[in-house]
Amino acid sequence: MALKREGSRAPEFTVPSDSGKAISLKELRGKKVVLYFYPKDATPG
Repeated sequence: MALKREGSRAPEFTVPSDSGKAISLKELRGKKVVLYFYPKDATPG
């Protein structure tokens, strides 16, 4: 997947929430969303 420019739309995706329920970006359309990615705990990087 090619990197997108800042401010461009994110691709559609679905991820599990901390409660285990699936959440899709499509469900959040029209709301402000912050995505934060970090490396898995106890790994280098």
